[in-house]
Formats: sequence, structure tokens, C-alpha cells
Amino acid sequence: MKNKKSKYNETTWIVGNPDIGKGTWIGAFTVIDGSGGLKIGKECDISSGVHIYTHSTAKRCVSGEKFSKDGSIDRKSIEKKPVKIGNNTFIGANSTILMGVAIGKHSIIGAGSVVTKNIPDYSVAAGTPAKVIGKIIINRDEVKIKMSK
Repeated sequence: MKNKKSKYNETTWIVGNPDIGKGTWIGAFTVIDGSGGLKIGKECDISSGVHIYTHSTAKRCVSGEKFSKDGSIDRKSIEKKPVKIGNNTFIGANSTILMGVAIGKHSIIGAGSVVTKNIPDYSVAAGTPAKVIGKIIINRDEVKIKMSK
């Protein structure tokens, strides 16, 4: 998994072949792991310090089966699950998106959040683990963020 030079920011680390939509902005010091399948919609903002993971080596590590008999890394025990981020979604600074998660379109993920499960369209989610705490309401040229009580 060689890192390819990022056209988004020179300090962005991109692994694999993520599908990144037109008009998406990616900030500095981000990790974009496309090795397990990653689709980021168009016109998204991925803030600085965000990590998006589509794989995990945890089971490989704890099993002690890190290497095959020939000395190469045992890739059979690396879990991979795709991540999908919908169009026009904002991911706040230093958030972490874990493998297998889908984040809906027109959503906001608060800074420092850890997203461990799916987030619906037009949602505001924050926390560790991230929970839906509000809704996005779009009426023509007006955007309202309605927080839950």
C-alpha cells in the first residue's frame, strides 16, 4: 500500500484508490485509507487531522499471526470494510471515521468525533462515539441547524 502524492494537500496521506468526488476539499494532516473501499461524495469538506479507516489489523495483531510461513505479512487476517461519505458533508477537525460506516449526504460530523456506526442524511452527529444530535434543514437558500434537546 504505497502512498500516492496527494493533489489535495502535501501533508495528506492517501492509501489505496479512494473515489473522491469533484469539489471535495481535504485539509492538512489527514489520513485517507481507501484500501478497503472508500467513496467520498462531491463538494465535501474533510477538515484537518481527520482519519478515515477502511481496514483494521487488530485481529491480526492479537492473534499473533502477523506473518505467513514465508515471512510476509499475513493479509488474510486484515479486516476490510468500505466507508461511504455522502455529497455535501462536513467532517470536523480531528474526527475519526471507522471502517464499515456510511455517513449520509448534507451532514455535519462535529470536531473530534469518532464515528463507529452509520449516520443518516441531513444529520448533525458528534461525540465519542458519535451520536446524532441534530438535523440539517435546507429550504432554498436557507440552511438551518436544529439541535435535539
